[in-house]
Amino acid sequence: MDRILEDIKSYARNFNVPIMQDPGMDFLTNYIKEHDVKRILEIGSAIGYSAIRMALVRDDIKVTTIERDITRYNEAVKNINNCNLSDRIEIILGDALDTSINGSYDLIFIDAAKAQYIKFFLKYQNNLDINGSIISDNLNFHGLTDANMTTLSRNVRGLVRKINNYKEFLIENKDFKTEFYDIGDGIGVSTRYN
Repeated sequence: MDRILEDIKSYARNFNVPIMQDPGMDFLTNYIKEHDVKRILEIGSAIGYSAIRMALVRDDIKVTTIERDITRYNEAVKNINNCNLSDRIEIILGDALDTSINGSYDLIFIDAAKAQYIKFFLKYQNNLDINGSIISDNLNFHGLTDANMTTLSRNVRGLVRKINNYKEFLIENKDFKTEFYDIGDGIGVSTRYN
């Protein structure tokens, strides 16, 4: 299995596919272990790396993951099959904002289009179990969320603004308590207030 995971990481490097950094991935898998997470919804499959790593935490974990890019979707399907996890990872081809999900989940993991994080959160929060959490990745955006905005390109400035708006949205959200971790590329863990 280690060899397959290394091959996936190598593919990601060679084809510039963003996958979760090792420290962030370790944080996520430890969180799943410590909180006895069994049902996971992932927004943004990419090539299936994080879905596979989450499913490998324990044999009773089921992951539903959504990917809109057909090339990445096909690569993810291949990787999931190579890991013999197609019975525990359901991958959906489609835009997460247009996809209907009926199930409930212990954990929702958001790692997709940064500009849409607030929309993803609002759309899928009702799929979260009462004691569940929403984990968001890339909240530091390669350290740029604290950078001098005047040194950034217009497109990057726009993305940084949207990520900072999302962080503000999490802080002000009265239904969730969010803790931020300076791990990997920045992680937020939002837990419902009971």
